[in-house]
Formats: sequence, C-alpha cells, structure tokens
Amino acid sequence: MVGPLRPRFVLFGSSIVQLSFSNGGWGAILADIYSRKADIILRGYYGWNSRRAVDVLDQVFPKDDATQPSLVIVYFGGNDSMGPHSSGLGPHVPLSEYVENMKKIANHLKSLPGGTRIIFLSCPPVDEDRVNRGTSGIFSELVRTNELCKNYSEACIKMCQELDVNVVDLFTAFQQRENWMTDCFTDGIHLSEEGSKIVVAEILKVLKEAEWKPSLHWKSMPTEFAEDSPYDLVAADGKTTLNPSEWTFHREIQWD
Repeated sequence: MVGPLRPRFVLFGSSIVQLSFSNGGWGAILADIYSRKADIILRGYYGWNSRRAVDVLDQVFPKDDATQPSLVIVYFGGNDSMGPHSSGLGPHVPLSEYVENMKKIANHLKSLPGGTRIIFLSCPPVDEDRVNRGTSGIFSELVRTNELCKNYSEACIKMCQELDVNVVDLFTAFQQRENWMTDCFTDGIHLSEEGSKIVVAEILKVLKEAEWKPSLHWKSMPTEFAEDSPYDLVAADGKTTLNPSEWTFHREIQWD
C-alpha cells in the first residue's frame, strides 16, 4: 500500500481487459486521464468466460476488505458467445446461463460496502473474416460470429437495464465508426488503439452523465497535491510560478 489513498477503479474481465494496457489500450488511456485522481487496477484474465468470473468473485472482490473500489468496469461475453465445441470443452456459455452469471457479478458488486459504482461493457462485434483467417490451424472448431456477439450484447444490456446498472453498448458503438472492422482490432477480436479510444469515450460519457455523488468523472475529482508551489516552473514574468497539476496538453485527444 502506498499513500495517499485514492479512489480505486477496477477493470474486471477477460482478454479485452487484460490487454487494456497494451497497444495504447483503454486501460492505459484511463490511467492517464485519472492520473493523480484515481488508481486504475487491472483484473483481466485472458480467455475467461463469465462462469470462471463467478467462481472468483469473493477472491477478487472480498466483502470484508477495508478499502472497497469506487468503480468496477466489467467485461465478459466475447468468450461466452463463442459457439459450443463438439467435445464440450471450451469457453462457450449458453446465453441464459451467461445472463445469470452476469447478474451474480452485478449483485455481488452491489453488495460491497461503501457503495461501489458499476459499469458493464457489452460484447463488441468482431471482424469475422480476419478471425477465421488468423486462427486456422491453431484452434479447433472456432465459431465466432457477429450474430452471436449481438445476441450476447443485447442480453447483457437488457439485464443491466433490469438491474439499474450502467452499461456501454460496444456492439453498436464500434459499428458507428467507418471502417470499424479494419481500424478497431489488432486481430479481428482484440482492440487496437482506435478501438480502445471508442471504449474510453463511451465510459467517460457514462461517468459524465451519471448522477453519482461524489461524481467519478475525471473533471469533477480532486487532483492530488495540486497546491501552488514556489518550486514549480517560473513563468515568463519571472516573478510567479506555473502550476502544472492540471495540464493535459500532452494528450492527443482532449477528453471530455
């Protein structure tokens, strides 16, 4: 533990979460946006489905922990939505069970002491052609289609609406971008930097519009050690200093 203690934002999910600090990923972008405001904590597990997530809920989010997360962003569904393998092995989870598993995750997070806020991410689309070309000879009977992704995305969104949980519709958000299949993925499934920017924009939109007290939108949160100091860089007048605590000019995108 290091101090001062900041709000903790936990990213919980499968490979789209685990890889979110790679290739200009959305986790890394959030960590930059929330620098000196909140700690972004990664709990991503490559290849996992909602079934495995439910099994570790008490370990990842123990209810007796002294410091609970302020926000949890959850993504499972891409692996669940894969077609079933004839052997019975593999990550596929039937749609009805997927919904029940996601409900268990949501209800567990809601039960954490301290009022943890929750955002779910729905299943994004995939570039089917690239997926099929890139995995031939590696995987057996790999079935990953946008029809399946859409079904699981819609089920996740409906479940969140029923439980009054904020949700980002990634399936729709990605397809609003021109050339999304070529621009948003590194391999047809996992996110490129451009795909990650879409995720960040949608998350920030939810955080800005949510009527949470206190707000978890980055512009509303205090900046750590933001007081003026005579040790800051000296201004052009040679008499005052410039406080850099809130500077964002280094960012390619000036996030709202």
